[in-house]
Amino acid sequence: MSAPPRRVSTAGSVPAIDPALVDRVRERLAARGDGGPGVPTVQSLAAAIRAESPGVIGDTDLLAALRYLQTEFVGAGPLEQLLADPNTTDILVVGPDAVWVDRGTGLQRTSVGFEDEAALRRLAARLALGAGRRLDDAQPWVDGQLCDIGRHGAMVRLHAIIPPVAADGTCLSLRVLRPARQDFASLVDCGALPAPVRDLVVEIVGKRLAFLIAGGTGAGKTTLLNGLLGIVDPAERIVCVEDAPELRPQHPHTVRLVARAANTEGAGEVPLRALVRQALRMRPDRIVVGEVRGAEVVDLLAALNTGHDGCAGTVHANSAAEVPARMEALAALGGLNRAALHSQLAAAIQVVFVVGRDRDGARGLTQIGLVSRGDSPLVEIVPVWRRTTGFAPSLTRLRALLAERS
Repeated sequence: MSAPPRRVSTAGSVPAIDPALVDRVRERLAARGDGGPGVPTVQSLAAAIRAESPGVIGDTDLLAALRYLQTEFVGAGPLEQLLADPNTTDILVVGPDAVWVDRGTGLQRTSVGFEDEAALRRLAARLALGAGRRLDDAQPWVDGQLCDIGRHGAMVRLHAIIPPVAADGTCLSLRVLRPARQDFASLVDCGALPAPVRDLVVEIVGKRLAFLIAGGTGAGKTTLLNGLLGIVDPAERIVCVEDAPELRPQHPHTVRLVARAANTEGAGEVPLRALVRQALRMRPDRIVVGEVRGAEVVDLLAALNTGHDGCAGTVHANSAAEVPARMEALAALGGLNRAALHSQLAAAIQVVFVVGRDRDGARGLTQIGLVSRGDSPLVEIVPVWRRTTGFAPSLTRLRALLAERS
């Protein structure tokens, strides 16, 4: 049986910091507004420590206390070192002793830990406040976004839930949303986009077939979409609509719109669905929705059925065959019934790309499917290519569709 992870003391050479000192410093900073509206400065923290410490405090003790309090008041505390790793995609905390990280190859338990449950809960409450949310006994869970909490250039999606709802201690989930930067050539070089389908994918994008990219969480949907948008004709105008600013295609004419959550008073929300409607008024050649996860699917399908060819989006689904059912569920949120959804889907989307991970954790394109509607009123996704088996007979139908676009 493996030993439990070591709790990392954030106090440096001092084994423990008096919790009362932490509370006194916090109250002093809050009362005086030291550090201004942003995070406390090193100078204001040091002055507060000296003022609240009993007796004379030496330089060594001051530095140790300063390092500890910086993790209490600034950034992500003990999780800062994990956020600093450019490969980190997810950080999952279950109580003070269980911290897991995903660096693109699956979850691994780390040696990082918290002093106690109270320290973890303080961090969760502070992160919630940074996302404009509250986390307390009256509101025991929170869902929000944090802008560059560790100053590492990444947006972080936050979810936290506290006891007694979380029976094993405070649960903290941080999803790191770093801007996708790999271009099309890089995806081909690293094998994420297999060479046998390279030319076919280029033709699908170039001839303006509308497509969806499906896959699980962290499978690489946004990375593939970013690469495909980079090979769009430079003369075309792309309007991207996202929950978080992840897409950064290497394209000269890209407009990015980012949704905004409501503040603590419940005002100021700008939902994805509203931005899709705004995108229609911005003379787009292609509308791209970073992730279709709600009622905005209705507006996206409406946009695709008004002459905007070559539009794109991503959706959570583990295979191409699951995409119609997933779209049905999302359309129901927007008041669109099953028959109407399938009718619009058949006219709006032509191709589905599926991304996933192999057993080694490598991410890449695993399937290409063709949206088909035969005698049945329902849409199905016919396989065109699979990484494991190669091309299917339906490739002929896709070739014919591409020939029509010429």
